[in-house]
Amino acid sequence: MGFLRSLRPRWAKHQQRWFGKWHVYLGIIAGAIVAFVGVTGSILVFQDEIDRAMNPELFYVMEQEEKMPIEEIVPIIRKKYPDLHFDYISNDVENKPNLAYRLFNFKTEEEFFINPYTVELSGKRLHESTFIHIVTELHRNLLVPAVGRYIVGLATLCLLILTISGLRLWIPQKWKYLKEVLTVKFSAGFKRQNYDWHNVLGFYSAPVVSLLSITGICFTFSPLVIALLFLLDGQSPQGVAQLLGARSTYTENAKPLPLKAIVAIGSKVMPDGKIAGVSLPVDSTGNYRLDILGKNVQHNGKREMLIIDQYSGKILLNSRHDFPESGDAYLGWLASLHYGSFGGRPTQIVALIGGLMPLVLFVTGFIIWWPRYRKQRRNGYRPISTIAGGVASKSFAVNMRAGFRYALWFVPVSAVMGALYGLFSGIVLQPAVFAIVYTAVFVMLNFVVALTVWCFNLIFLMPFRKGSHLVQRYFALSLSFAIVFIICYLLLMNTGINIF
Repeated sequence: MGFLRSLRPRWAKHQQRWFGKWHVYLGIIAGAIVAFVGVTGSILVFQDEIDRAMNPELFYVMEQEEKMPIEEIVPIIRKKYPDLHFDYISNDVENKPNLAYRLFNFKTEEEFFINPYTVELSGKRLHESTFIHIVTELHRNLLVPAVGRYIVGLATLCLLILTISGLRLWIPQKWKYLKEVLTVKFSAGFKRQNYDWHNVLGFYSAPVVSLLSITGICFTFSPLVIALLFLLDGQSPQGVAQLLGARSTYTENAKPLPLKAIVAIGSKVMPDGKIAGVSLPVDSTGNYRLDILGKNVQHNGKREMLIIDQYSGKILLNSRHDFPESGDAYLGWLASLHYGSFGGRPTQIVALIGGLMPLVLFVTGFIIWWPRYRKQRRNGYRPISTIAGGVASKSFAVNMRAGFRYALWFVPVSAVMGALYGLFSGIVLQPAVFAIVYTAVFVMLNFVVALTVWCFNLIFLMPFRKGSHLVQRYFALSLSFAIVFIICYLLLMNTGINIF
């Protein structure tokens, strides 16, 4: 530990402050879960490639002369296999002529594979028993229904806090020490190299890990995030439920339109898109849903959606027009950013490395922390009772000014992190804007929590002199962040330019 003591005078005082304690304790509490979620997420970056490699007899067929489009093959499947029930058919969006069509029965979890040339059933399986499905469930909820989803979501929030606090701790006291915090001293001993690796890898991986964290939290708390997006755009939170819950208008003796007519309607509405899949009506008031990939983004495209009345062909939902731009971005970009698929192989590799970083940082961080902890225990050291200690009482105005200063730094830093994520694929604008927009969402959620805590402190504790100045500081900082990010959000969403 001598090398750490020798470095200490060179580092800023903030390394001994409350966010330093947050970094240590959150790493101990949530580090193992975050590491596990990150590793499973890295596997899912290449989920399609892995699934096909493990089951080539299901996915691949012999290429022939003419591949039947889905609007023509569905009625033939229904006629040829009357006992085969499916709700969704997935199209080949990669232009690989030897890929089979995939059909899903959401009720029974069955998955069927159809030869697009001969309409032969090439195989079937239970989707929930596949390796990729198991890894997906481990990634999303640790195989613990309901509760596990929120454990993962909160752990991912901890990862975002760890990344931010780690960057704050990384900043040296003087710029002349910048080289030391950007490189590893290979001539030093194991402890010093481990310390350097923790700092260096944490710094360089921060842009990707931050974006993976933000998108992961959006997935976990999607109902709340979507409702807040509609609110921020001046629309009712119930609007999205009404749009997605629209039903076909059934009249007696009405006959559904053939899928060919539905696809023609979709192609007319979105001529620049390619159908990635079709959800079929499940009852007399069900709809057709067309999942479409636009050409606005290279490689995998932007995800969009059309919901169409099965009888009249009326467009019940067009995500391009009916969703606010931020909601459209949520639909079109969230999964692509989370799995690194928006820029093809370069961003997939970046996302893979980003998913492995929490494990590496947890191990290197534990190696740093454990000897210190053992030494403190031997010396009879007792940790302070609060991880937010050391914050002096300041006026509300002073805390507000500090909050504005921090927030004005956060906005460009968020944009730069998003841009760096997409840099290797040449797509930088959309990830940068997404980072600001969805950071604004979390800032607003945090402000709601801060307002609730502040009101409780003001009404129930302060009259009895039990209130905490830390709560006032937390509320003031949160209010400053909310003001800055709401302004940025409104400016970005009202430029008149289709950023996404």
